[in-house]
Amino acid sequence: MPRILVIDDDTIVCETIGSLLSRLQYESRSAHTLEQGLALLEQEDFDVVFLDVRLPDGNGLEALSKIRKHENSPEVIILTGEGDPDGAELAIQGGVWDYLVKPTPIKQTTLTLNRALQYRQEKLNKQSAPPVALNLDGVVGSSERIRESFNIVAQASATDTNVLITGETGTGKELFARTIHKNSGRAHGPFVVVDCAALTETLVESTLFGHKKGAFTGAQSDQEGLAKLADGGTLFLDEVGEMPLSLQRAFLRFLQERTFRPVGGTQEVKSNFRLISATNRDLDAMVKRGEFRKDLLFRLKTMHVVLPPLRQRLTDLKPLAMYYVDKLCEQYSVPNKGFSSDFFTMLARHDWPGNVRELFNVLERAFVASGLESMLYAMHLPQELRIKAAKAHLSKDSSINQREPRENQAVSPVSLIEECTPTRAQHGGLPCPLPDMRTFKRMMERKYLEGIIAQHKGDLPSILETSGLSRSHFYALLKKNNIVL
Repeated sequence: MPRILVIDDDTIVCETIGSLLSRLQYESRSAHTLEQGLALLEQEDFDVVFLDVRLPDGNGLEALSKIRKHENSPEVIILTGEGDPDGAELAIQGGVWDYLVKPTPIKQTTLTLNRALQYRQEKLNKQSAPPVALNLDGVVGSSERIRESFNIVAQASATDTNVLITGETGTGKELFARTIHKNSGRAHGPFVVVDCAALTETLVESTLFGHKKGAFTGAQSDQEGLAKLADGGTLFLDEVGEMPLSLQRAFLRFLQERTFRPVGGTQEVKSNFRLISATNRDLDAMVKRGEFRKDLLFRLKTMHVVLPPLRQRLTDLKPLAMYYVDKLCEQYSVPNKGFSSDFFTMLARHDWPGNVRELFNVLERAFVASGLESMLYAMHLPQELRIKAAKAHLSKDSSINQREPRENQAVSPVSLIEECTPTRAQHGGLPCPLPDMRTFKRMMERKYLEGIIAQHKGDLPSILETSGLSRSHFYALLKKNNIVL
């Protein structure tokens, strides 16, 4: 029997959905706060959760990540009293099944619920099949962000569809492309790399499609192009965003038909390859600017793997460092080295604009600097990295001290009493008498949001950079506090 949890502070909604579930012969539980709902999820298993957005103790959208962390996590249906396009976007990005606005007709609620249950049952049946282990040789990480990428890689490996891999420079796009190839049905075929940034109009045809003897000066024999070399395997278009617009039209037909004519040839040649592309550019933005063909993007982006930057997966710093240093020790035939705690502390203070590629470069420099020593210390790291990390750390501490000037200062009881007397009800922005802690935190949260919006005149990128909040978290706080940006 399906088990449903309703998390909504409106008792009428809980009773209405409970009555519907009873008629459907489904077992149901209800909670009127986020805390109660999350506690029930820890204690019991549910198939579907109806989740309200605005709850007395928090925003339902912020709890999605906690709900998704459960093993065999339930499907989530958002059921809220206010329609909000941004809220719907955040909910779908958070993995919810559907986003319904109250009052929702019983028929629509029932239909959505049954579809979610059917999907869940099929998903559980698939999970009961023997798992196929991914070959992740050379891929290191266990953070939540990188595991999301692993899931898409697993799906891509089981098919022969086109894949687009995006991520900042140094995040490991080619490594992930090779991982998909190694785990696919074409693993025993060739993996052929095309550097799109190096292609020119004069060389593209002969490079990709090959040429016949005598096709041009210097063509002394037949030569196969990269497209034919990829037959039976994978063709990897590296930095596809750098491809000149003039070449994209020819590429489109080639990728669609998988046929081409060598330079100087008279017959079409077919090549059976799997296509994987990668770029550090925003192709959607390039399409809007007219710099990339929309139809070509559709052809490339059947499946999309997004690789997170290293600064968003700092928990992977330690395993990445241990993996690469062990590899260096093996390469140079020296005993494995240990790590001091200050080594990882210093690594965590850096923002890693060059991502994993920069990390491996820094580790190799530290390895060389350590010589025959058995331990790596922060002192072995490049001087420029230590200086930058130290400045950032001191700047952060200074900022905290400016915001909280009395945290480490002795404050007389008299001054505190004076601040909270009826005659100085708003001294320092503090209401008097002081409310309970939860109400006070909510008031201060709203003041902070209003202040930072005013400070940056509503400029979202600047607000996110200063606050350190993610876009989804910021919008969730705005919604929670009824603030319109």
